[in-house]
Amino acid sequence: MAYSGKYKPVNKRKYKGDWKNIVFRSLWELKFMKMCDGDIKVVEWGSEEIIIPYISPVDNRIHRYFPDFYVKTKLPNGKFKKYIIEIKPLKQTAPPKQQKRHTKKYLTEVKTYVINEAKWTAALHFCKRNDCEFKILTEKELNI
Repeated sequence: MAYSGKYKPVNKRKYKGDWKNIVFRSLWELKFMKMCDGDIKVVEWGSEEIIIPYISPVDNRIHRYFPDFYVKTKLPNGKFKKYIIEIKPLKQTAPPKQQKRHTKKYLTEVKTYVINEAKWTAALHFCKRNDCEFKILTEKELNI
């Protein structure tokens, strides 16, 4: 997942934000962008266009979380549904396994997880207030 670059949408009108500046930070994000761009059920989408404030448990300060995607879909009944999407490796969606030795790698994994958990909690509250649903997609949901 170390690949990054710029994405040029085919359906520019569907993109919410500056379509000339769409950056993907992994091949998984690129795959999701192509899906949003090409799926007729997706009527609107954006990448890192929404800002959600959260309090980091590491420094107890307010930070800004930019979820990977905003997606608006049209349901079969004609209604619309909005989503906030985060794309993460499955390994990063669960707490790291407790270790006897607290190595630097382990401590970094713990820090990453608790920060992500704070972001995701803030995203859930944001979605509750803004009539949308928060989803974390991993390699399982992306069929990778």
